[in-house]
Amino acid sequence: MSVGSVQALAARSGARAQRLSALLAAALLLGACATAPQAPPPPTPLPAADAARILAAIRRAGADNHSVLQIHPLRPAGVAALAAQARAAAEVGDYATAAQLFDQALAREPDAPDLLQDRAEMALAQGEWAAAGQFAARALRHGPRFGALCARGWQTLAEIAYAHGQTDQYTTDRQHVDTCRKPNPSGE
Repeated sequence: MSVGSVQALAARSGARAQRLSALLAAALLLGACATAPQAPPPPTPLPAADAARILAAIRRAGADNHSVLQIHPLRPAGVAALAAQARAAAEVGDYATAAQLFDQALAREPDAPDLLQDRAEMALAQGEWAAAGQFAARALRHGPRFGALCARGWQTLAEIAYAHGQTDQYTTDRQHVDTCRKPNPSGE
């Protein structure tokens, strides 16, 4: 029933019609409130054991990957120091501090794929699934198509898909991890 219908009904004389129109108006208002979109719940940090397991799986995906030449960027000392401090904080499980330090480093080098991937891992450890996916996708977009960093990025996306029960996406992302481990066939 539309608002116009309610107004037409209210225009009729009689106490019964007025009560009915008031009830219908209240029902319309309550219905509008019930369909209002809910804000997403705040991220829930993973239990320490889960975060450690997921981060270990991501790092294993990139470990001992000697399939291609690994490039390590030269960067300003300040950015390198922030990244080192962030990695040290992550090693002891202080993911919030690590995330803040990686954010500071990314403010200076916003497209650095290694920093983006590290930040993705910290977001994942804090249960910030959407942010982790965004950082990992940016790392993959700006980073190498082969090697350890590539494998870590795809494994991050695979872990997100797994956590959300997206088995087809998980399988696809895992196939990309394997592709990162192959020698570069295009000679790029």
